[in-house]
Amino acid sequence: MKVALIQYSPKLNRSNLSSVLEIVKEHKQSDVLVFPELALNGYMLQDKLYEDAWALDELDSLKAASVDVDIAIGAAIREDGRIYNSALYFSKGKLQHIHTKMHLPNYGMFEEARYFFKGDGISLFESQFGQSVMLVCEDLWRAETIATLARLKPDIIFLHVASPARDFSDEGILIESQWDALVKSTAILCSAYVIFVNRVGFEDGIGFWGGSRVVTPRGEIEHRLENFTEDVLSVELNHRLHNVQKWIAKKD
Repeated sequence: MKVALIQYSPKLNRSNLSSVLEIVKEHKQSDVLVFPELALNGYMLQDKLYEDAWALDELDSLKAASVDVDIAIGAAIREDGRIYNSALYFSKGKLQHIHTKMHLPNYGMFEEARYFFKGDGISLFESQFGQSVMLVCEDLWRAETIATLARLKPDIIFLHVASPARDFSDEGILIESQWDALVKSTAILCSAYVIFVNRVGFEDGIGFWGGSRVVTPRGEIEHRLENFTEDVLSVELNHRLHNVQKWIAKKD
C-alpha cells in the first residue's frame, strides 16, 4: 500500500478545504493521503474557531474525493453545539471513522482546553492497511494511551500533529527527539507502523517544524521529510517487515 505524507502549512481560514482538494487531485495515485492536525483550519484560531469550525455535512467534497483515494485529515468539527479537535478518515465516498482528541494541552503557548471539548477513547477501524487507529498530537503523550494501543495492537497508527519548534540546541530540536522516542517506542510496543505527519509554517510568530516520518514496527525510521519544508512524500510500506513483527509479537 502506498501512503502519501502531506507536510504542508494550513492557513487560518476556510480556504484550506480547496487547497486540500487540489492536493488530493494531484496525489490520488496513492492509496491514502495523511494530513496534519487541524489541516482544514490552522492551529492558532482562538476565538475565530467558533466561526471556522466545520459541520460534517460541509465536508461532502472530501467524501466525493475519497472515491479515488483515502484521506486521513485533521479538522475542527462542530457537533451538537460543541467543537472538537478531530481526525477524520474518508474512504470509498464515506466518512469511515472519526477520532476526537482526548488530551487537550493547556499550558504555555497552548490553550486548547479553552476552545475544544475532549474525546473519550481510541477505537480500531478497518482501513486498506488492516486494523487502524487515529491519534491527534498530545494524545500520544500519555502512558495510558500507549498501554491502550499495545492492547489493541493495530496494524497502523495515523498520528496527526501540529508541533511547534522549541528548545533549539547544537544537537537539533529537543521536541523532535522527544517525539522520536515516543513514536519509536509506540511502534515497537504495538508492532505497528506509525505514520507521523507534522505541519510546517508560521502562525502568530510560532513555527512548526515538520519532520514527518514513517516508523516501522521495529522502531526504525523508514522514510522522513525535511524539517521546516512543505513537501509530499509518497512511500510503499514494507508489509513483509510488518507481518514478521506481528508474528513475533503474537508469539510472546
